[in-house]
Amino acid sequence: MLYRKLTSASDDLRVVLWEPATNRKLYTFQTGHRSNIFSVKFMPETNEEVIITGAGDRQIRVHNVVSKQTTRVCTCHTRKVKRLATAPSLNDIFWSAAEDGVVRQFDLRCSHSCVARDPTVLVDLRTHCGNGAEAKCIAVNPIKSELIAVGANDAYVRIYDRRMIKLVKSSNPILNVASEDNLTPGCVQHFVPGHTICRKSLFEKYWHKYATHVTFSPNGRDLLVNLGRDNIYLYDLSANEYSPIYCHTYHNREPLLTYSNGINSPARQLSHMHKPNLPDHINTLKRFWICTNHFRILSNYLKSPKRMKMHLSFLPIPKLNYIKLHANALFERDYISASIRHYNEAISRYPDSSVLYANRANANIKRNWCGDAYAALRDCITALCYDSNNAKAYFRMSKCLFDLGWDEEAMLILSSFKTNFPSYTQAFACRVLEMKIRDRLELAEKWDFSFFADMDEPDNVLDCSPQESLRRESAKDYQKRFYGHCNVSTDIKEANFFGFDGEFIVAGSDDGSIFFWDRHTTNNIRILKGDSTTVNCVQPHPTSCLLATSGIDSCVRLWSPR
Repeated sequence: MLYRKLTSASDDLRVVLWEPATNRKLYTFQTGHRSNIFSVKFMPETNEEVIITGAGDRQIRVHNVVSKQTTRVCTCHTRKVKRLATAPSLNDIFWSAAEDGVVRQFDLRCSHSCVARDPTVLVDLRTHCGNGAEAKCIAVNPIKSELIAVGANDAYVRIYDRRMIKLVKSSNPILNVASEDNLTPGCVQHFVPGHTICRKSLFEKYWHKYATHVTFSPNGRDLLVNLGRDNIYLYDLSANEYSPIYCHTYHNREPLLTYSNGINSPARQLSHMHKPNLPDHINTLKRFWICTNHFRILSNYLKSPKRMKMHLSFLPIPKLNYIKLHANALFERDYISASIRHYNEAISRYPDSSVLYANRANANIKRNWCGDAYAALRDCITALCYDSNNAKAYFRMSKCLFDLGWDEEAMLILSSFKTNFPSYTQAFACRVLEMKIRDRLELAEKWDFSFFADMDEPDNVLDCSPQESLRRESAKDYQKRFYGHCNVSTDIKEANFFGFDGEFIVAGSDDGSIFFWDRHTTNNIRILKGDSTTVNCVQPHPTSCLLATSGIDSCVRLWSPR
């Protein structure tokens, strides 16, 4: 493919074609839409002459750039069309996702009639998730085009294998009922961050989360999800990562499988895992601090992170010790986010260090941003995998469960902690946590929860079928998360891979910024001002180091290294 042109569409109902190499506008034409255009795509292998658009007027239109004519209009959807998707290897087929909960597949080689309700329905989310289900975003795996990721107005992202799904006809739009159930066993896999549905969510004002964008990595092995009112999550499609808390339904608030599960030692459950020997300078790190008294000197003497870095660079210690000391000193001086950045870097270099995971968990607990408590829980479990005698990780795991609203499990872990580490029983932190857990358990016994019966159930669980419940229970957990941006004001905000191998993550933000993260360490490495209000679209060039962004401003910006 040539990739010589860039196309954009907006609320003015027009499509504009650009030549990025010369920053020149090539064509402008009216699309015929009557409402905001949400998605525009080139059809692959058409010499960039065929464009498809989807809009708020429920229409999908196919345009020929050369003749500037609309060659096909589809009105099958009954609500806003939010996203269109194509596959690099298929030049005649495209897919659409709309707020009517339906994902459709269209073939330009075949004639199509919306009135006759031709079989174009690939997935109807309403079949298993109720009439409130909406399809928000869609992406096709660039390597395995049979895999299609769909984001909805809930926290779950579903990947369907379209080879196992038969296209069916639409239901009668007047009746507003779901289409025929065409999902076969094993045709879909769910993905969800393990913390997004937990007991604490019932008491939070902004607990409802939804996917605003999904995309696959260039090699097709990873899935990136921008979750509204939350973070950006990376899923490894080949990994079997499941949440340590399996409670992904609204009515069943008891965990299907908790990490404690009555086991005295969490590490015993993971005893089969390989525990590699750590470098000597990590195993002896604590003793090193005591002998040299460096940590006390740093905490008392250094006045700023900049000066701290300058002094540490002269210390005759290994690189990891330097990062670790720096991170701990930052944490002691309440530079929490800065300390987490250093722990991220250290863990990316030495991923087998129990103490690093435990310390990063402590920093996440203290910062307590969205998703931090659950990330800390994951770190505590990982720390115990490598060192079952890590008392701090064991104790912090109980604190994480408490912060997530799993009070009974938190008490179980805390009791197990006191049994395994009796010397910590009278520690102040231990006694305070136990008191807090007991207070909340007693409150739960006295509290009348009957008022929840009159509450409107959240849209993401309306009429959830038994099949959907089982699929949610087997949902896979994320591998990495990226945070710092704000994704609240719009439901079309994108996140994408950037770089030759997708080594960076890029996303827009409600404050008009463009965020760049290092994919390996998950650290934010650059923030650029991309719009006066909000950046919604971030699209990398397929082969060049070029990024196109747009938002509320009436312009498209191109970014490349100087």
